[in-house]
Amino acid sequence: MDKIYNYLLNVLKLKDKDIIVIGCSGGPDSMALMYILQKIREKIDISLICVHINHNVREESKQEEIFLRDYCEKNNIVFEAMTIEKYGDDNFHNEARKIRYHFYEEIINKYQAKYLMTAHHSDDLMETILMRIARGSTLKGYAGFEKEVTKDNYKLVRPLIGVTKDEIETFDKKNNIPYVIDKSNFKGKYTRNRYRMEVLPFLKKEDPLIHEKFEKFSETLLEYDEFVNSILEKVIKKVYKNGIINIPLLLDQSPLIQKKIIAYVLEELYPSDLNQINDTHLVSILNLVKSKRSNATIDLPGEYKAIKSYDSLKITKEVDITFNYEIEIQERVELPYHHSITVVQSEESNNNNVCRLLSSEINLPLYVRTRHLGDKMALKKISGSKKIKDIFIDSKVELELRDSWPIVVDSSNNILWVPGIKKSKFAKQKNEKYDIILKYN
Repeated sequence: MDKIYNYLLNVLKLKDKDIIVIGCSGGPDSMALMYILQKIREKIDISLICVHINHNVREESKQEEIFLRDYCEKNNIVFEAMTIEKYGDDNFHNEARKIRYHFYEEIINKYQAKYLMTAHHSDDLMETILMRIARGSTLKGYAGFEKEVTKDNYKLVRPLIGVTKDEIETFDKKNNIPYVIDKSNFKGKYTRNRYRMEVLPFLKKEDPLIHEKFEKFSETLLEYDEFVNSILEKVIKKVYKNGIINIPLLLDQSPLIQKKIIAYVLEELYPSDLNQINDTHLVSILNLVKSKRSNATIDLPGEYKAIKSYDSLKITKEVDITFNYEIEIQERVELPYHHSITVVQSEESNNNNVCRLLSSEINLPLYVRTRHLGDKMALKKISGSKKIKDIFIDSKVELELRDSWPIVVDSSNNILWVPGIKKSKFAKQKNEKYDIILKYN
């Protein structure tokens, strides 16, 4: 384990007054890391904050928290803990990880810590890489995880990458380091446990140094990812603006950069949850982009949707809001998305945001409502009428906006105006007779 001491002191270069938050379960890995940092504290003046998450799913959890609290009190280590009281319907491990890292960041901010350290080791890296290869991932995802990650106001460090689980347990035994055992780590119902208990022993038997091969594999992928990112930086601002991907500009790029742009957007949305995204999602999004359909959506994990609307694509959190309304128009009507319709006395403009009507030709009062199935509007200069659906398509109205778009009707349900888009045969020109003026903002 000398290489861990060397890394922390001579590569990471810990120094006096550094404040370190340690994510600690009380298990053999995190207690080994705690012990190493305590030994370093004997040489330089660093502050240690132990952060423990009680996942509240096992009877032993409370005793483990007490064990760790007592250990910290005896060894002059600040102890912070939280208990997860309730889980939602998300994948347990993903949800627990989100909660865990959110609490870590709270403690980092509380103590203005420079580092967050976790006890991930070579076996963890191998398990992660194998699981992502099996289910599919992005280029960065296949690399597993990095030894150092620079965040906004701290650095996430995994010092034990490079040592195996066996080495850690030998180190613990040699130094009489106390720890607790989480028995759930041996339950075959969890995917990671099956890799840990079945796949890794086979690989280690084939090659006792297999962990070094995986570390090299991870480092190589991260180097390639960094190179691709240097190309990405030159094009991303043109292709991806204000949360929207310009589809024609995306398709001008090489297939590799197309995938990387999509992966870049996904990594923004799932910064701590790459396990939720795999290459199937990436391919689905690219197929959506290349499809001939003008408007289409696909569902993504975590209530996100990829929404294609003509030449644009955005990936956004699904908001379960349906605007269904029917409101009588008097002086002013407030509409969704900060729009309104106002009755005005005069108006110079004659565009589609203004509609002039003659009350004797329609049936008052007027209403503004959302569209109905089969809605049609009679237009000037053409016989018959046109479906509102087709008017939306011709005007390239985004699919997600159509169900909430305002439709102005009279009391007989004649469609008079689709604000901002199209006027009916009832609409008047400025030089014609009218006594009602509506303005859409």
